[in-house]
Amino acid sequence: MSEYKLRVEGIEKSFPGVKALSNISFAVRKGTVHALCGENGAGKSTLMKVLTGLYKADAGQIYIDDKPVEIRNPIQAREYGISMIAQELNYVSELSVEENLFMGRLPVGRFGRVDWRKVRREAVKFLEEEHLNYRPDQKLKTLTVSDIQMLEIIKAVTNNAQIVLMDEPTSSISEREVGLLFEKIRELKEKGVSIVYISHKMDEVFKIADDITVIRDGAVVSSDRAEDLDIDTVIARMVGRKMENVYPKEKLPIGDTVFEVKNFRAKGIFDDINFYAKKGEIVGFAGLVGAGRTEVMRAIYGLDHKDGGQVFVDGREITIKRPHDAIAQKVIMLSEDRKEYGLVPVRSVTENASLASLSNYFYGGRSHKKKEKADVSAIFQKMDVKTPTLDTPISSLSGGNAQKVLLARWMLCDPEIMILDEPTRGIDVGAKFEIYKLMTDIVKQGKTVIMVSSELPELIGMCDRIYVMCQGLITGCLDKEKEEITQEKIMMLATGLLGKGQKGA
Repeated sequence: MSEYKLRVEGIEKSFPGVKALSNISFAVRKGTVHALCGENGAGKSTLMKVLTGLYKADAGQIYIDDKPVEIRNPIQAREYGISMIAQELNYVSELSVEENLFMGRLPVGRFGRVDWRKVRREAVKFLEEEHLNYRPDQKLKTLTVSDIQMLEIIKAVTNNAQIVLMDEPTSSISEREVGLLFEKIRELKEKGVSIVYISHKMDEVFKIADDITVIRDGAVVSSDRAEDLDIDTVIARMVGRKMENVYPKEKLPIGDTVFEVKNFRAKGIFDDINFYAKKGEIVGFAGLVGAGRTEVMRAIYGLDHKDGGQVFVDGREITIKRPHDAIAQKVIMLSEDRKEYGLVPVRSVTENASLASLSNYFYGGRSHKKKEKADVSAIFQKMDVKTPTLDTPISSLSGGNAQKVLLARWMLCDPEIMILDEPTRGIDVGAKFEIYKLMTDIVKQGKTVIMVSSELPELIGMCDRIYVMCQGLITGCLDKEKEEITQEKIMMLATGLLGKGQKGA
């Protein structure tokens, strides 16, 4: 018998104006983790969609246990033992935990009726086994992105799959949850399950992978045992060059305070939140998942309820009851969940980019599409957004390019204060570098960036000051100029071992 569970040979896939996959060939050994590494747009997610039947390859052959198979749709992929955790979370926020867990595979009893008792029984069993404290009837809209990501992982690995495709499975979960996932992966390997693992976090790849295949511009660059490679080699193969100065932050003159939050509170979520940001400054927010960082930013932006607090711009108090009020005050926010709160997948890249500034293109009783496309084209060129045409559906773009389209949307509003919540989540090192450069360019113009991130290296590399939160409180503020910022200090503050809830810093 062959040592390979999955083989792909000569896979080709083209879309109008772009060749996504070119002669892709690699093999996944039984009971191993095979990492696929490459920049956004390299073709990794397209290949996963071919393997799950969402796309039909133009050429090439897929083999499972050395037998050629044709996968026409996701149901057939499941019958072949293939399960997938997608990069963009696939869930219905208005449905319950149990309904989402069994979506597409609801057990049916006699007379074609759904066996809801079995659904509840199995859902409770899965949740208890994974030590997740959710009610099976709880709606997903009440959970965090991290919670939902863990549920997606459970859904994939509890389907008796023999091949599990994981596309950025740790992009939204905490270090503790990453540890639980890696333990689950080890259990699956012991059972002979093969895993194809896509991640832009190189330290993760080298912790978990047995083999690594690098893809660049839709073609395989190399395929080797992980033990024969190092991080620098893989990154160089991914981007086609050696990456230096990963964080292009420049030391710039810092101006006066332009944004200030005082005494912000929401009962049971966060309390006594005080912070400020100056002109030309990048201010970071660190903390473990569930610390309350995103909740604070959403409340400031008018997306969520608050019980009290004040917001000041240039020393004057402003009232923000909804996002429209914030945008009018030149304050914008990029959400951590681009699929749920950012992208309109059925619309073009142009329509997605211009969505927040439509008033600029509707006047005289008509829509001025020519001006709209000219402005979008100019900002795309400046931000190096890769898209076949301006009319391409945004759903066709890679994660990194989709994220840059969302940033372009806000740049068209000409903001003064930009709140960026996990701006580099799920994108590769090359695209991250471009977003870091964009952030540097923004503050060079005298604007202000507030960045929420779960990745400590990027906070340390890009921020002038970092506020740290723990259990809904700001436990401290660290200043780069005073050489206070270290990973150890951030983690001490994030776990409550150092500092107390403070009124600013």
